[in-house]
Amino acid sequence: MNLKDLSVLDDENYRPKEECGIFGIYGSPHASNLTYLGLYSLQHRGQESAGIASSDGEHIYRYAGMGEVNDVFNQEHIDNLPGCMAIGHNRYSTTGSSYLRNAQPFRATSVLGPIVLSHNGNLTNAGTVRHELEAKGHIFQTTIDSEVIVHLMARSGKEDIMDALVFSLIQIKGAYSLLVMNRDRLFAVRDPHGFRPLSLGKLEDSWVVASETCAFDIIGATYERDVKPGELIEITAAGIRSFFPFEKQDESLCIFEYIYFSRPDSRIFGESVYDMRIKLGRMLAKQSPVEADIVVPIPDSSNCAALGYSKESGIPFELAMIRSHYIGRTFIEPSQKIRDLGVKLKFNVVASVVKDKRVVVVDDSIMRGTTMRKIIKMFRNAGAKEVHVRISAPPTKFPCYYGIDIPTHSELIAATHTIDEIRKYLRVDSISYMTIDTLIEAVDIPTQKFCTACFDGYYPCQLEDLEGCEENLKFQFDEGNGKYY
Repeated sequence: MNLKDLSVLDDENYRPKEECGIFGIYGSPHASNLTYLGLYSLQHRGQESAGIASSDGEHIYRYAGMGEVNDVFNQEHIDNLPGCMAIGHNRYSTTGSSYLRNAQPFRATSVLGPIVLSHNGNLTNAGTVRHELEAKGHIFQTTIDSEVIVHLMARSGKEDIMDALVFSLIQIKGAYSLLVMNRDRLFAVRDPHGFRPLSLGKLEDSWVVASETCAFDIIGATYERDVKPGELIEITAAGIRSFFPFEKQDESLCIFEYIYFSRPDSRIFGESVYDMRIKLGRMLAKQSPVEADIVVPIPDSSNCAALGYSKESGIPFELAMIRSHYIGRTFIEPSQKIRDLGVKLKFNVVASVVKDKRVVVVDDSIMRGTTMRKIIKMFRNAGAKEVHVRISAPPTKFPCYYGIDIPTHSELIAATHTIDEIRKYLRVDSISYMTIDTLIEAVDIPTQKFCTACFDGYYPCQLEDLEGCEENLKFQFDEGNGKYY
């Protein structure tokens, strides 16, 4: 693919796509209401579908729909989800199409009774496991990778649901932060590598589990600790019990949680996301200084990194790019000319701030480069004298198989072009990415190790289904459109 070809690719892929958000609570008469609020605060992690399942100790109730939390649920839906225990899910699809039948929590009934599951992550051997199960007569109802977990539980031969869950997960590889619920027990599990975050909190006498701690803040819960890599927590009326039933693996926390995904007001992997992004910006300024008049973030996820760059460099911070929060997808427009207006619908430059200025534009990532090129043109049209791009992450060169929807290798501009070629394509005076060494130095948590596979191609978890595959396997189980299921 040449640079000219990149200009017609979909603007929606200018950032890595979100993953999923999960939330669970045990021991509250308002479980479904609180789960709704928790999902609302985790909306940034997925906007394709939302769902809640609850239990009153005898029956499990479930409701899910397509769209954002606010669109899916009304008070009647919440009132029809009774009980003191509930789990919820916001979905951005990383395996399986964005259809109603793939909305979570996923529910199944087996010899173990009803089982409900919410999953954040991606299973790297789901294809192998699924094909083996299908050969033995298993019938799958969805195209999500998570469904294999329930099938393995059902055929485990175990009478206790926790034993069945452990039996299943021992056969699973990849990334999972998982909530599993039956009529009277709630389980929270994190894969042995710890790819995706999962936190444990307390609200009076209730236990709460969520992808990010911002979900605790909205309901007034207190953060207790992270669920540890490889830990399985059982929550019942008797309290919580912790188990480590899986073979220990090297820790591989997703570094993109700090760079982009998580909300700045969350604590991830035990650290403040806001503080970490400020530090990333400071380190970027030390590594890649430039003489300029103002520092401008690409809102909103780059605000903290740009502020850190400003603090370290002494160059004034300006919110010279404004983002609209009310614009939907633009790729459905009927012509390329209209589609090209998509960036202007989302962003606008404050011309009076940038005119005749040397501008440092700070962003957290560049995927295909098409949107950044259009943004740079907006700065030029607004009268910027110079434009310098600084990225608070290394060049993204490889796809992610652990729960982030990053474009394929051939579509990533940094995988197919040199830094100087990218500079010329963007038409900027200079561009610099944070190096992997600087990134690790910035994070600087001696007790933790991070996954940097999307930067260096080192995948810490076996990819047995994906060897030699250059394609995005998001739709590997889909046949036809399936849109009405």
